[in-house]
Amino acid sequence: MLSRTADHLFWMCRYIERAENTARMLHVNTQLALLPRDEAVHRQSWQAMLRLFELEDDFAARYGAPQPQAVIHYMVREADNPSSIYACLRACRENARAVRGSLTTELWETINLTWLTLLHDLDDGVLERSPEQFFEWIKHRAHLVRGVTENTMLVDEALHFMRLGSQLERADNMARMLDVRFHEQESTAPQGKSLDTDAGEFYRWSAILSCVSALEVYRKVYRDVVTPSRVAELLVLNATLPSALVALIRGVKDNLARVANDRSAETERQAGLLLAELEYGRIDDILRGPGLHRFLTNFLARVNHLGTRIGRDFLLPLSV
Repeated sequence: MLSRTADHLFWMCRYIERAENTARMLHVNTQLALLPRDEAVHRQSWQAMLRLFELEDDFAARYGAPQPQAVIHYMVREADNPSSIYACLRACRENARAVRGSLTTELWETINLTWLTLLHDLDDGVLERSPEQFFEWIKHRAHLVRGVTENTMLVDEALHFMRLGSQLERADNMARMLDVRFHEQESTAPQGKSLDTDAGEFYRWSAILSCVSALEVYRKVYRDVVTPSRVAELLVLNATLPSALVALIRGVKDNLARVANDRSAETERQAGLLLAELEYGRIDDILRGPGLHRFLTNFLARVNHLGTRIGRDFLLPLSV
């Protein structure tokens, strides 16, 4: 496969994942805003979302202090924000158009219709009338794109690069969300108080599980009250949950093996090393040792390094 084609397929799937993640985070923030909490805590939640995407400075330069409507506008409509839903779906569609011949008709039409419907809905004011309906629609379209991809594309190099893009982006997004939420809670919790004993955080962590469609799974696995340490264990180390970090990195390793070339041995080794640490890790050791923030910061650095190595090994044209 041409590296240029692989690059378009890889980023096409990263962008649809990023659009879905943005919609999920906005959705959970709008739900949390309904809880009876101090105004400063509400502002902190919106600030945390900007921090998750590393967009605090850019937002402040454009809008000043974070207000809910301004953050929603910035994260949905702002064309110059690379993490906005508008920018992500536009980039997804442009990458798909560039490799139209490598996609099935059903997949191209699904992506193209998603983009066209987004433009119509934004002009029609659907976001302002019913933000929850709008965010659910984004999630549904992302699910539909993945379903059409898995059920109409050949299981060949094209599909493996698409899976790599989806898995890396979702792993990055999941780790960022957990890191920001745990760091936010740790900074506001009374000194010396265990995070698991703060009953007031039940609804926040339930909302976060709902955000990643894992609340029902949590109840099935633990059959008990929602606690931060168990949320971390589920979303980081539970290999039976498709969106858990360990399951995503396992997918990255497996798909790397299927597209391996004579330059990718070190990239495969690093993916395998990261997977081994997750497969044999325990949440108690993580919390007692480096702490979740340090663990996730290290994980993000290694995932980003994997993405860079994948780009160098497979996606960028070789210089002549």
